[in-house]
Amino acid sequence: MFLKAITRFLAPLLLVALVGGCSQPATPDVSFTTLDGQSSRLSALRGKVVLVNFWATTCTTCVAEMPKLVDTHNKFAAQGFETLAIAMSYDPPDYVRNYARNNALPFKVAVDASGEAAKGFDDVRLTPTTFLIDKRGQVVQKFLGEPDFDKLHARIAQLLAEPA
Repeated sequence: MFLKAITRFLAPLLLVALVGGCSQPATPDVSFTTLDGQSSRLSALRGKVVLVNFWATTCTTCVAEMPKLVDTHNKFAAQGFETLAIAMSYDPPDYVRNYARNNALPFKVAVDASGEAAKGFDDVRLTPTTFLIDKRGQVVQKFLGEPDFDKLHARIAQLLAEPA
């Protein structure tokens, strides 16, 4: 009797876990405006492997990982890889602009002034939070804190080799 009751309770949960594990979450089609004033939507990057990094100039881990993001971008950009660094809504735009200029960031940098991009990405609150998106626009990995860049590079190379 007890086993039957447990099975009846766990079976729907197991089904939800199995079904939920089969598909990757779709990337929210957030809009963003880069520091140079160009407005776009994340869907415009479909067909590329994309790294979306939520960061802040006041976040020491973010600042420490930024040169590694630059290296990652430079290593894969010619192969259809795109990096989008989105500064959090509390980060003053002038700080972001100065940081991007002084550090010659080679990728798209935007300020999430309204907080809508962070909300769209599962309500990001901690920085750095980074999402790796495949060519079909599916989030394939989420990183809280600095990623293991060797593993990240291997995963990016794998995704770049897959058809769109």
